Amino acid sequence: MSVLSQLLCIDALGPKGAYRTHNRLTVTDVAGHPLAELSLVPRLFVTRAMAALHKAKTLPVEDRLTALRRAGELFAMGEVDGMSSAEYQHTVCRMSGTPLSIVRGAVEAVAQYAAKAYWSAQQARPIGAVNDWRDPQAREGTGVWIRRGNVFAVHAPGNEPGVHSLWLEPLALGYRVAVRPSRREPLTPYRLMNALRACGFGDDQVVLLPTDYDAADEILRQADLSMVYGGQEVIEKYAANPTILPNGPGRSKILVTADSDWHSSLDMIVDSISNMGGTACINTTAVFVEGDPAPVAQAIAERLAAIPSLPPENEQAVLPAYPLEAAKKIERYLLDKAAGTRAHLGGNGVVDELGDGSAVLRPAVHQLDNPFAEQANIELAFPCVWVAPWTQEAGIAPLKNTLVLTAVTRYEKLLDELLTDPTIKNLYIGNHPTYWIAPGVPHDSYLGEFLMRTKAVIRD
Repeated sequence: MSVLSQLLCIDALGPKGAYRTHNRLTVTDVAGHPLAELSLVPRLFVTRAMAALHKAKTLPVEDRLTALRRAGELFAMGEVDGMSSAEYQHTVCRMSGTPLSIVRGAVEAVAQYAAKAYWSAQQARPIGAVNDWRDPQAREGTGVWIRRGNVFAVHAPGNEPGVHSLWLEPLALGYRVAVRPSRREPLTPYRLMNALRACGFGDDQVVLLPTDYDAADEILRQADLSMVYGGQEVIEKYAANPTILPNGPGRSKILVTADSDWHSSLDMIVDSISNMGGTACINTTAVFVEGDPAPVAQAIAERLAAIPSLPPENEQAVLPAYPLEAAKKIERYLLDKAAGTRAHLGGNGVVDELGDGSAVLRPAVHQLDNPFAEQANIELAFPCVWVAPWTQEAGIAPLKNTLVLTAVTRYEKLLDELLTDPTIKNLYIGNHPTYWIAPGVPHDSYLGEFLMRTKAVIRD
């Protein structure tokens, strides 16, 4: 990365090294000021890069793991392509609007996951399978866990750096990886790719392919397996394609039943809503309460109202920042959808201008009349929560289609139903925030279930 006319140049990283194109996109900071130029590669470049990935050899497993661990450390703490870690974190903060403390935590998480990616992937391996035909169990006949392909592609999001830890797992398993970065925040994958290349991965094993929308689909077509991020439209577009794993809205929820004291869970509820600036799919967007939801909604609102409005680079910042017009667009959508609900916070608007062309989105808390209200499934990228009543007669129906459900309850029959429902991906029982996640624990199932399969092997 070099400075050109005071702009950062974020080049494509192809199979023959960095590549700067004539077609470059200006990436601005949250105030609308030009910050970087992102090289956009054409379809032909994509085709050649993907062909190179297919031809490349996979590093031996021990070499991969050593390179991953060193790359994680370099990414988090070192100087990569002339940029220190502190400079990188500040730049990402201004580019994406993600508060600095969240960026810092995400960077540390990426480094930790780089060291544990292979171990984490192994948690998905069936207990009856081994990793190599040379394993002694193969003499009696066994399953060997193998990749479903060799080239993995990612259409990456730009909401926070931590999401880039996920594609390190296929890399640890031996896939060659192509990443199409978000136009909102391409710096994190650029830095991580350069760190991987500096620590042992070949230029033909990991590539960064910024593209326009037409060439983006070409990346998916030429990969063996892919992972994409986006809204509900992305889920619907790729749901029937067995080679693409779509990641969409989380619509994570909390349920508090009458046999539990919501006061003792208030810290957890508020933290689930506001942690990571409320931008992640594992942030809580709806709280269901057996009984009167009004006191719970009011208590949540009082806590969230105390969060200060600060620019993202401030050490105390919590709320995400957006360009002013983008923030106003989100606000208009919220006020339209919230019409007819009871606003405990944010009823008159959520945009708080910072005076430089950017704004933070302040928290919003709205109370719904019934558990089946459509607003309970609206997810917005800031601390915005819908609080609804819940009854045992309503059952689990309003809790479906949820990435994470925290259930503060002692109703064992209800917990059995929640656990067996296939649309509720993760169930946390008791005082556990919806944003909790750890290496080796499935996020939306184990990624290894998508990446790998078993093959029967018996040998002499």
